[in-house]
This record gives sequence, structure tokens and C-alpha cells, in this order.
Amino acid sequence: MTDHGQTEFWDGQSGRLPREALTLVDPRTKETALSITFFNDDSLFNSLRKYNHFSMLLVSKGKGQVLRDQTTYSFKSDCLLCFAIYQPFMVKPDSELEGVLINFHPSFFCLFKHRNEVSCNGVLFNNLYDTPVVDLKPDEMRCLSVIADQIKREMQNRQEPDQDVLLSYLKIFLINATRVKMEQRPVESAEAGKLPSTLENLKAAIETNFKTLRTPGDYGKLLHISAKALNKASKTYFNKTLTSLIAERLIIEAKRELYLTSKPVKQVAFELGYDDEFYFSRFFKKNVGVSPQIFRDTVGFDKLTA
Repeated sequence: MTDHGQTEFWDGQSGRLPREALTLVDPRTKETALSITFFNDDSLFNSLRKYNHFSMLLVSKGKGQVLRDQTTYSFKSDCLLCFAIYQPFMVKPDSELEGVLINFHPSFFCLFKHRNEVSCNGVLFNNLYDTPVVDLKPDEMRCLSVIADQIKREMQNRQEPDQDVLLSYLKIFLINATRVKMEQRPVESAEAGKLPSTLENLKAAIETNFKTLRTPGDYGKLLHISAKALNKASKTYFNKTLTSLIAERLIIEAKRELYLTSKPVKQVAFELGYDDEFYFSRFFKKNVGVSPQIFRDTVGFDKLTA
């Protein structure tokens, strides 16, 4: 990955973005491997976005609402917003918005393959039961801002940007952000009270049975509690319906299989409990915005092994 400069990249929703970004481009595909964009308005995020990259918004100024997977969360200045590949999101600020957007492709840094180095999957990304918002203290904000500026400086280098240097900066950014998020979890639990045992059991049940149990009623029977009560608890504690939780867990697994393996879509569908490949493809496109094949073509196995 030696090319660099200012380019546009595919976001899966509105085509190619008009905003220029400093990028590292994969010469094999001519697409963005790593991108950093400093923004001073909401033009990049005021409509639903589904980047074929992992995305991180380091917000230095502004407050408002962020919509992720049809669920709304509040944010304020000095925070980090994190979104997985093709995860739909939109930012609705109540005031001026400033910060930096960092996008990286799994061909540049794959969270699953490097989980022993940087354990941010399930914390910053694909955090099914948690908010995408990481609140930052002043020193934490300064730390991440400095790293982002180092990425920018390396991108702007008149000579060829060093991929290893950029990868190191990205890892340091992810490690620091993950630590902050993990440190916040005990505080959040203490403030909100321990998660009810029913919901702990529900989380465990979804992890064990998401490939075979698809409806709130299925989990109600399994846990011996009404589907209505489970759904109410899910909306109270996780800010989303039980149906959404089940669908999101399936999508996380489908994405992982599609971009980490060369299995045919039909096989992925079957292993996720779908006898009908086309039904699975409709389900995937409804939730992700693109078909399984397009997802694989833009972020999947072929790109990771080419």
C-alpha cells in the first residue's frame, strides 16, 4: 500500500463522497486502506452513512444525537464515536460540530485477526449491548488528538508515507480508546445498578442460540419469561428491541464469515440457520444496506488474501 494523497472513497450509501480526505490507498484495488478527514460541520454525517470501513469520529466540539442501527444515543464534546463496517449511522448535532474522522479497511488492519494485539472488537466495535459513544476526559482527548495529528503528519509527508508507522499509530489509537471504554464500564454499572439476572441470561442465550432461535417468543420460552417482558427489559437496558438484538447478532456473525473466509454465501447462510440463500441475502441487505456479495467484494476475503 504505497499510494497516498487526497481521494474520495465509497461509503455504500451515497456513492463517492465529495469531501477530500488524506488517505493511504491500496494499489491493488485503488481503494482507501486508511483515511483521515478533519471536519468543521456535519455535512459528512447528516444523512445515513454505511462506510465499507471501520469508522471513528473524534469529536472535539459539538453535542447532539447519534443514530446507530435505528437506535439514538446522546453525545457531547470530547468524545469518540465508533462504528463497524457498513454499520448505518447518522449524526444530528445541536451546535457546531468539529473533529476528525478516521476510517480503516480490514485489509489494512483486521480486528479479528489481530484481536490478541488490540482487543477492541466487542468494545469499540460490534458492541451489541453498548453505546457507540466513548466520553473522554481532557487528558484522554488530548492523547487521541495527538495520535490523530501524527497520522495526519505522516499522511502529509512529501515522501511516501510509511505504512508500518501509520499502522502503529492506528494500533496505539485503538488501544488507548479501548482502555478508556473498558475503564468506563464499571462506573456505568455502578451508576445504573447491576444488570438484572434475566438480561444476563438473555445475553448468554443469544450468544448460544442466535443461529437457531430467531424471535422474542423463542427466547421467552427458553428463559421461561414472556416475550413482552423480555422486550420491555431490552428496550430499558439496551435501548433497542429484542428483535433488533437478535438481528444484529446474526449480522455481526455474517459479516465476520463473509470477510474472514472464502465460504460461498450459500454456505454462510446455511451455517447461520438459513436453508434459503435468497432469504438470507434479503435479510442481510435489509440490515446492512448491501447484498452479501457486494459486502464481500468491498471488504471481504478476496481483498484480505489478494
